[in-house]
Amino acid sequence: MLVDSHCHIDFPELYGNLESILASMKENEVVAALCVGVNLDDFPRIRTLAENHPHIYASVGVHPDYEVEEPSIAEIVRLSDHEKVIAIGETGLDYFRLKGDLEWQRERFRNHVRAARKSGKPLIIHTREAAIDTLRIMEEEGASEVGGIMHCFTESLEVAQAAIEMNFLISFSGIVTFKKALALKEVAKRVPLEKMLVETDSPYLAPVPFRGKTNQPAYVRHVAEEIASLKGLSFEEVGKVTTENFTRLFGLEQF
Repeated sequence: MLVDSHCHIDFPELYGNLESILASMKENEVVAALCVGVNLDDFPRIRTLAENHPHIYASVGVHPDYEVEEPSIAEIVRLSDHEKVIAIGETGLDYFRLKGDLEWQRERFRNHVRAARKSGKPLIIHTREAAIDTLRIMEEEGASEVGGIMHCFTESLEVAQAAIEMNFLISFSGIVTFKKALALKEVAKRVPLEKMLVETDSPYLAPVPFRGKTNQPAYVRHVAEEIASLKGLSFEEVGKVTTENFTRLFGLEQF
């Protein structure tokens, strides 16, 4: 039993083949997936997906890469007021793709944290080449009150530990299966399983043996298998504990 804690099955690469994607999830015992919002224009499609499929959940937010009109705190809170919308995000900071004055990105991140606190829903945080500022804003804005997920984690153990202290889970993607991701493999060995999730970030970052191909939620199995190998645990134990971590974070019934 597995949960894909972060995917984008509403993206064109997957949405046009949705029934096959959902069938593959079932075949691989992926019992649930969180379809993560990256902008407000596409949010209605994600919400509809969640409404139509009991094992699909949604989040609402604007990705730090999107240079669009800023959503208000009130708007994010309003859109999150739905039983299948379980998280705020994807939000955070990305200093890799965008350069220059990124104060607007930091302010957007702050507004998402404030919206999460108002709604009482956990955050999904993206950080790339911005760990210091990400952790600083999380602390300044009280992100620990709601906790959440450090998605597609590629940072150091120290960053992971700081996030865990603020009630965040560390989510590993297909990157952890890559041969050259040695530093990340070491982090995965040392993060407690009780503080860990697995994800695909599909349609991106397909794990070995599908690297370079279109990713999908069913492939989260390969992430879990790698985590099991790194930690000397059974695949079943990794699936059981990460699924329990997901349900506990979002206050869901056990699958």
